[in-house]
Amino acid sequence: MMSSQILSDGELDREWWKEAVVYQIYPRSFSDGDGDGVGDLQGIIDRLDYVADLGVDVIWLNPVYDSPQEDNGYDISDYRTIYHEFGTMADWEALLEAVHDRDMRLVMDLVVNHTSDQHEWFQKSRQRDPAYEDYYIWREGDTDEDGEPVPPNNWESFFGGSAWEYDEVRGEYYLHLYDTSQPDLNWRNDAVRQDVFDTIEWWLEKGIDGFRMDVINLLSKVEGLPDGDPDSEWTGSEHFIDGPEMQSYLTALDEAVLSNYDVMTVGEMPQLTVESAREYAGTDGPLDMAFHFQHTKLDYDDGERWSVGDWSLPELKTIVDRWQDGLAADGWNTLYWENHDQPRSVSRYGDPENYRRESATLLGTFVLTLRGTPYIYQGQELGMTNADWETMDALRDVDAINHARELLERNGVDEYDDVREVVGYRTRDNARTPMQWDDSRNAGFTDGDPWIKVNPNYREINATAQRTDEESVYSYYRRLIQLRSDRDVLVYGDYTDLLPGHETVFAFTRSLSTDAGTERVLVVLHFDDGTETIDLPVEYADATLRECNYDRDDTDPEMVTLAPYEARVYELFD
Repeated sequence: MMSSQILSDGELDREWWKEAVVYQIYPRSFSDGDGDGVGDLQGIIDRLDYVADLGVDVIWLNPVYDSPQEDNGYDISDYRTIYHEFGTMADWEALLEAVHDRDMRLVMDLVVNHTSDQHEWFQKSRQRDPAYEDYYIWREGDTDEDGEPVPPNNWESFFGGSAWEYDEVRGEYYLHLYDTSQPDLNWRNDAVRQDVFDTIEWWLEKGIDGFRMDVINLLSKVEGLPDGDPDSEWTGSEHFIDGPEMQSYLTALDEAVLSNYDVMTVGEMPQLTVESAREYAGTDGPLDMAFHFQHTKLDYDDGERWSVGDWSLPELKTIVDRWQDGLAADGWNTLYWENHDQPRSVSRYGDPENYRRESATLLGTFVLTLRGTPYIYQGQELGMTNADWETMDALRDVDAINHARELLERNGVDEYDDVREVVGYRTRDNARTPMQWDDSRNAGFTDGDPWIKVNPNYREINATAQRTDEESVYSYYRRLIQLRSDRDVLVYGDYTDLLPGHETVFAFTRSLSTDAGTERVLVVLHFDDGTETIDLPVEYADATLRECNYDRDDTDPEMVTLAPYEARVYELFD
């Protein structure tokens, strides 16, 4: 299969967003500049040199818009105002300037499947204002045999329970695929689409460099809103994921707005397949990239998110091979382990107790050497881990709280301790504990009382200690980011899985042929706490070891004995 990254004239199909490494900042938990316990824009400005020194190219900023914060900013009440605890529009403008001054770019979160129920549009819609009456998805519902009200259909919310909420003011149900405070916009309404397009253009005119689009493939719902299959992952999802108008909505957005700017667009898309990714983000698609979630479900037990199951490396390789090969000729991958919605990767796929540094650097090697654009979530470059959520009162994640209550009811138990293990493992709060800057009080995140607990291991895991330690997780990430920046093969090179069936070793090559010759990179990753010896093809006998998370001086990859969670990167020129 020919790579789409080589044009007909032999030149590379270069794009700045393909060559970039993205660093995600969750503002509430990154750095508190005014001491109120909540991270803010000034705090980000104060720490920008740290981000720039890591070597990344793009900052993805989670929502900073005005919001009641029922879902930590993903419930937006005003798209053109900054949430007061984060600062002001002047602060945001100062941040944008500071990012650009450091030769980085700023990508904003775009949340347009739903708004807050406090948004002016919803308030007018529930009052049946003629201009806004159909801005959201309203239905009358029904009654059961006892005369009790019944929602319009059986669709389930991603946060648990019915996807419908009865509104006393309007006297109808509204659809909310997430929290009850997040009503879904009615994208069938031309006025809704125009208002959204205008908002997007307003931000682009302010100078931002693109958007990460939240659950963007949920915009289109099947006409008639029929009942869904109760045995599907989310009841009703076949009627609201990748709906019939999705392509036309995004194509119209691209043609009317996005195509007029040199920006990066990446869609978050539940239940995304390779085939649909090519439609959304292939050569002729309206977006540049899309996030899928297949590898983040490896540790689900029997496909159930609120459970903990075993996972295997061959399963991971099957997923990686599918996406690397499937988008080779048409499309571009996103590479990530963590984000604001995922628990810490070291606690899921590594060994945080015995081999935290080794497994953290191994996972970093995985993200930074595959084909696609790497995304690093704040603290990932330090090897931050999950916290211990001893009580439900400590949780801040509305999704985790809702599901904890559901689990208690489903399992017929009363005590949080009975569901603590799975809730503590899965909660999004694991990604939202404050960034661990140093070993001072509250990890240097704030002088006040933090909005969410600080992970107690900040005294051992923090940025100040790691920045001066050449063997730290941070330093390793920094070197690999620089290596990727220096080597086109790590961006545009073809991918080949050398050991698809091996139970503990993931070995793959990247290769790129140009007029100067062929460059190859060999990556060897050992996902296990034992040792393993493997044979590799003889042509790599002369390869040079460029990076390793152990102190190695051998350069012969033909016969390799790997230590626990060892990662090696070799380079070979023909």
